[in-house]
Amino acid sequence: MKIAFIGQKGIPAKFGGVEKHVDDLSRRLAAAGHEVLVYTRPNYTDPTLAHWQGVRLISVPSIGTKHLDAITHTFRAVLDVARREVDVIHFHSIGPSSLIWLVKLLKPKTPVVATFHAQCYYHQKWGTFARWYLKFGELVCLKLADRTIAVSRTLQKYAANAYGRMVDYIPNGVETADQTVGETELSGWRLAAGSYVVAVSRLVRHKGLHYLIRAFKDLETDKKLVIVGDGAFTDEYVAELRQLAKDDESIIFTGNQTGESLSQLFANAYLFVQPSESEGLSITLLEAMSYGRAVLISDIKENLEAAGEQGLTFKSKSVRDLRERLAELLADPELVRTSGERNRERVKALYNWNDISREIISVYEQALSDKKAKKRFARLRLAGKMIGMLF
Repeated sequence: MKIAFIGQKGIPAKFGGVEKHVDDLSRRLAAAGHEVLVYTRPNYTDPTLAHWQGVRLISVPSIGTKHLDAITHTFRAVLDVARREVDVIHFHSIGPSSLIWLVKLLKPKTPVVATFHAQCYYHQKWGTFARWYLKFGELVCLKLADRTIAVSRTLQKYAANAYGRMVDYIPNGVETADQTVGETELSGWRLAAGSYVVAVSRLVRHKGLHYLIRAFKDLETDKKLVIVGDGAFTDEYVAELRQLAKDDESIIFTGNQTGESLSQLFANAYLFVQPSESEGLSITLLEAMSYGRAVLISDIKENLEAAGEQGLTFKSKSVRDLRERLAELLADPELVRTSGERNRERVKALYNWNDISREIISVYEQALSDKKAKKRFARLRLAGKMIGMLF
């Protein structure tokens, strides 16, 4: 099959759960013998990079602002893919999915698959109009895509209840980190194995890092708090976090990290903390579990689904509860160790990329089969669906 991916910023992944998902999936599809095209943005992926581990990269321009970057890039990608011969077009995220109707008008015989990663309109960086538009993108994703994939059972249930659409559940995947990971990269931050608690996240408000900093500052501990990640059009929030941590040498901001440095930060942490208010199915959380780390998570449904009974929880948005749970876990290294071991086994069993990529290929094959059976009058059916969405 020839498959085109639209909606992601690009690959190789530097940050972002969608980008990590597309990076891992596209490379596996290419290794399985499929021809894969991934559209990239020049402000994320070097536009001169034409291939990545068997995947063809197509750079198209965008207007690189907070509100226009994704939609202008998606529009250009749709116009480009319309002139190419592809078997399946796969959209990622509800914002880019708002233009599924356009690709279906331009290429009515080509099946469209969409992955529902998260309810992005809950992210606090968006204003009223942007939230409305993301909600519209969700509607298009769930009504017009030939097949829709939800990355969590929570999103699958939401799609059924809110839109009456039975979508495929296929979770995010992660590679199990069985190999021994060193600690040489830690010296730059004066860290040692087991000497710190880590949070890995974009520095955006709905990730809840302000709760974590406030909770950690009042603890009596010799461990450090390491926050890995950068902002995403959120300079004011980043400044707020740094102000909260001002003059506290036990709180370290590393900026965005990838590759070996990120692996070592995961693998050598005493504990991973995810205080987010909203998630889809967090790849970062799964990665921490894959390294055998215990995870302390806010008790939102998506975090609970990912971690299961192995997850150690606190009440979302509660600084007091987070502080108390941190204190308990810092005083109980045996619980932290055994919880981490169980996390690694859970990831192996439920979030294995080899199984997940096969399930996604099956969705493509079914979408192709269904499209062949319904290829007559495709534009008329699309018009009918769009009218039905409006009324």
